[in-house]
Amino acid sequence: MALLLFILPVFFALSVLIVPKQGVRAYGIIGSLAVLGVVIACMMQYNNDGTVQLFAHQPWLAGITISFGYDGISLLMLLLTAVLVPLILVSNFKNELAENRLFTSMVFFMQLGLIGVFVSMDGLWFYVFWEITLIPIFLISWWFGAPERKAALMKFFIYTFVGSLAMLAALIGIKVNAPSFYIEDLKAVVFTSKTACWLALGFFFAFAVKIPVFPFHTWQPDTYTKSPMAGTMLLSGIMLKMALYGMIRWMIPLFPEAVHCLQWPVIILATIGVVYGAVIAIKQKDMKRVFAFASMSHVGLIAAAIMVWDFDALSGSMVQIVNHGLVAVGLFLAVEIIERRTGTRNLADLGGFAKQAPKFAFWFAALAFASVSVPLTSGFIGEFLMLKGLVQFDMIIGIIAGTTLILGAVYTFRAYQLSMYGPVTREQFADLHWSELVVLAIIIIAVVVLGVYPALITDFVNPSLKIVLQTLSTPSGL
Repeated sequence: MALLLFILPVFFALSVLIVPKQGVRAYGIIGSLAVLGVVIACMMQYNNDGTVQLFAHQPWLAGITISFGYDGISLLMLLLTAVLVPLILVSNFKNELAENRLFTSMVFFMQLGLIGVFVSMDGLWFYVFWEITLIPIFLISWWFGAPERKAALMKFFIYTFVGSLAMLAALIGIKVNAPSFYIEDLKAVVFTSKTACWLALGFFFAFAVKIPVFPFHTWQPDTYTKSPMAGTMLLSGIMLKMALYGMIRWMIPLFPEAVHCLQWPVIILATIGVVYGAVIAIKQKDMKRVFAFASMSHVGLIAAAIMVWDFDALSGSMVQIVNHGLVAVGLFLAVEIIERRTGTRNLADLGGFAKQAPKFAFWFAALAFASVSVPLTSGFIGEFLMLKGLVQFDMIIGIIAGTTLILGAVYTFRAYQLSMYGPVTREQFADLHWSELVVLAIIIIAVVVLGVYPALITDFVNPSLKIVLQTLSTPSGL
């Protein structure tokens, strides 16, 4: 069953290339739902004791092993990916892009890379799939992005490629002292504190670019803005989660000796990103850039909470990873809905749509409340646990990071108010298409259900988080 996680995306990525153009929309959605079904089946078969269940594990070549498996953390990331891909395809149902064979094929190749990242238990395979994800998202943005996209995409490519090379160099540095790239063999290697810090920096550089953590974020706003909306959704909703997952699965467990030298610098940079992203978002005129910087602010908080390496903060991080994935896709869909109907994202040219499109106004407002993490949404639980961990770590850091609650409300409701209220700026503004309504409703229902009953996430990942925490015998005393 687990091998279907690889087989199905490859099958649909190749077979969609020969599907008649008028059938590509439905074919893509059916394929993505098939992958979702396999992920759910894997979750049902998983014995939730927190251990990694390997479905492939054998030596291969030059220390490389065929090692793939999953625990609660991996399965949650697989589920998030498998849920968001069909939502992204359905949200683009009205676009011409949805009937493009190459676009749909690249989405499935992207899903293949993401699945590989989340189930790889061999360091080299983790690196290979990490790189694979870069190719389809780059091509989606290059082929279907805005006319002035090339400079932004080259910057994105160079940043992520150089970061990946740093991670590869660090991996090779560990392998020199280990019998194989298998994760348990790599974790068994003990370094001096100085060596561990240098090697951990290789991983951190790759992850800091992808998240992105301040000051490695400069590629993000332009890439988000110039990419097609589906590309932006894939980047924000799923792709950056690879790096947050990598911090939990790889960076800290491989280098517990480096925690004492990395913890404060990473938390400070991530916290700066929380405030910086939020302040810059408030000043933006382009609605897409508002949510691009908002995304940077939100994930900065998650990165800071992960580095605290506290059980509750980690548990909250997993909840917030899911919440951010859902809400980010919803917010960028709201921007897409406005741009499709008006041809602009400039907040100064928008307004009055609440009167013309009451359904859209309602669901967009629900998204805005979910984005600012009001009670009874999953964001509330996630941010509460993360901020609790940060305050316990350091009161000042916790207070500064907590400003995200206020600043987030300012930029989110500013964007909502300027676009939905005020003088009517268009004679017509069509209300939601059924495909748009379905996606927004699913996202809001999921966010509320997880907010009311977050144990759906925490009960599933907490046993695995406990094991990850227990594997650390860090000299920092964490």
